[in-house]
Amino acid sequence: MTTYYYVVASDRFMLQEEPTHEIFTERLRNYQENEKEVDFWLIQQPAFLEQPTFAAINVQVPKPAAAIVSTNKSFIIWLKLRLEFVITGEFQSDEAIDQVVASLVNAA
Repeated sequence: MTTYYYVVASDRFMLQEEPTHEIFTERLRNYQENEKEVDFWLIQQPAFLEQPTFAAINVQVPKPAAAIVSTNKSFIIWLKLRLEFVITGEFQSDEAIDQVVASLVNAA
């Protein structure tokens, strides 16, 4: 069972109002330099929010939503401090990563 940590906010906030692209570019560069495997994903309209266990969070987030999911808790804590207006949480899953980071955009 893997623990995943996340920040979630409106798609507009995450992708237009905040420098998320710059954050990801810098982090990817750092991971490549240090030969680390990528452990974070940006998901537009994350499917995991539709699960019943996320109902309380799902109603709080403006739609369409976007999430950054990672197995690195420190990264998510840093994002919360950097982005401020996001909801954070965690969940455990034994599903394959493509299921964990599934998007409702791709399901259509």
